[in-house]
Amino acid sequence: MPEKSNNITNSKKQNIRNNVNKPICLGPIADLEEYVKKDWWKKIFNAYYLKTDGDVVDDDLITSHEINLFSEIVQLRPESHILDLCCGQGRHSIELSKRGFERVEGLDRSHYLIQKARATIKKNGLLCKFREGDARKLPYPSDNFDNVLILGNSFGYFETINDDLRVLKETFRTLKPWGKILIDITDGGFLRNNFLPRSWEWIDKDFFVCRERSLSLDKQRLISREVITHVNKGVLVDQFYAERLYSVEEITEILEKAGFSDIVFHGNLSPNSQKDQDLGMMERRIIVTAVVKKEWTQKTKRLKAINKNIIVLLGDPHKPDLLKPSTIFDDDDFYTIAQLKAALQELEGYNFIYIDNHDTLIQELTKLKGKIDYIFNLCDEGYYNDPRKELHIPAILDILKYQYTGSGPQCLAFCYDKSLVRGVAKELEVPVPEAIFVKPEDKIIDLPLYFPAIVKPNFGDSSFAITQNNVVFNGEQLLNAVRDIRERFGYNNSILIEQYLSGKDLTLGIIGNPPYNYIVLPILEEDYSVLPPELPKICGYEAKWLPESPYWNLKSIQAELDPETVQIIESCSLKLFERLECKDYARFDWRLDSEGNPKLLEVNPNPGWCWDGHLAKMAKHAGLSYKEMLQNILESAEKRYGIEK
Repeated sequence: MPEKSNNITNSKKQNIRNNVNKPICLGPIADLEEYVKKDWWKKIFNAYYLKTDGDVVDDDLITSHEINLFSEIVQLRPESHILDLCCGQGRHSIELSKRGFERVEGLDRSHYLIQKARATIKKNGLLCKFREGDARKLPYPSDNFDNVLILGNSFGYFETINDDLRVLKETFRTLKPWGKILIDITDGGFLRNNFLPRSWEWIDKDFFVCRERSLSLDKQRLISREVITHVNKGVLVDQFYAERLYSVEEITEILEKAGFSDIVFHGNLSPNSQKDQDLGMMERRIIVTAVVKKEWTQKTKRLKAINKNIIVLLGDPHKPDLLKPSTIFDDDDFYTIAQLKAALQELEGYNFIYIDNHDTLIQELTKLKGKIDYIFNLCDEGYYNDPRKELHIPAILDILKYQYTGSGPQCLAFCYDKSLVRGVAKELEVPVPEAIFVKPEDKIIDLPLYFPAIVKPNFGDSSFAITQNNVVFNGEQLLNAVRDIRERFGYNNSILIEQYLSGKDLTLGIIGNPPYNYIVLPILEEDYSVLPPELPKICGYEAKWLPESPYWNLKSIQAELDPETVQIIESCSLKLFERLECKDYARFDWRLDSEGNPKLLEVNPNPGWCWDGHLAKMAKHAGLSYKEMLQNILESAEKRYGIEK
């Protein structure tokens, strides 16, 4: 036994001697490509990498600048679920986490760099997560991330394009519908003609690195060699690697092949290195984004009795919608629906079934009778996308004896008629602006005793036919506005000529069912400070539907009002909620006159439910996320119907 042990010891000593005598540097080489290993990326990203590339990849100012830029391009939100793919030591993830992003994850193949990332977040008490993994087979479920970032030229390391394509397909799979990818990649077209064949630079007073570069035989990859040397210890590393050179056209092609849409290039990026030496592959990079347009991955699960089974009714995307300028559902509509599905998917205890085909609506509802707890009615477009038939949806549900969220047909009919709501408001002593009612057959229109005035359709929603031209200052402009509504928008029904109020433009939301279980949301104010002074301060058709209009950039802010004004608006809105028989949620539009007195403009039962709408903004000011807002609406209906949790 001792003799065998001595043999092993002697063998180890011999191996050590052999390794010591083995030359570290290979000397002059004619063909760099011959020495590149297929999986070179497995071992190269270590402590030496952070030394040689530290002037770019370990500079806090560069990282901060890049995150500023990328955040603006992709419109990252603090609640976004973000994957930093091929994250290295996690510099971008960590910077995002420092800025309050709580759902950031990083993945990289390098054990050394991931361990370094984990040590950094532990030291700083940050929330982001890091794991080791292969980008070609991501360890995440489908439809998981809002954004995937591939930064710092971390794409194109594999030997074949097919492997790069696998990375993008996996990214596509793990992104939610309408999620975005951002890639920061070397400008292959530029570098192919401008790389430095040889360079050397001091890393610090003890280390320097010599580099050689050449194009691969097929001209598709840049082959690099680095010889890292210590002034006293000699050559420490002689390493080879290869990175694919993607041109703008080639990036576009591979993204499209992976399934991405809306590919946009956002210019070039060059790091502001303090050393200003050889930047290599990082010298000039392309920033490109693309969007995932897909359906949510179908989960194979049966309806469960332990969960609530809910039908979500939506407008029909296959039918025309005359309220929209394009008359069809566009990308914004599909993105809004995707955000809704993403939020509902996070709610526990529910199975959601989506129905949006109005041709088969009644048949599908009949078939599912007895299997559904209730309906989440989000079809504010109306039956067959006809806004005059919004009330038809709850009427059908009543006939089929379904329970459903939101107001019934009678309430929707009342509130679709602005003049009728004004009458109910007066009955309840709720203040309203002065107005004149004009019937379709009226040939002579009485001029108001007040100017300025605003001309608006008596029937309708979504600010249909209300533009800047509707605010009038004399009789001629008034008649032109009436003609514009009738001819341009094809509206042939009654019209209101209403006193134009110049004070704050306000809206208040209520979720629940007064007088017992309800939430009054904070009042929002439209911020008109970005408008040119000559334009009237209204949030109309242009603000909601025309991106090229100056009204498109309007924002909503939390209103600052005196307590008496808040009390009037809240108490009057609650009275109207009950009197008009609103259910579960509603929005009330108000405006202050020149003396600061609030006047009711409209009541909106079943108001817009989209993630960036007024109700969601009010909910956010109340501390409710979009998901929580939707859940509150569902729970309001459940309490009203006595549906047990």
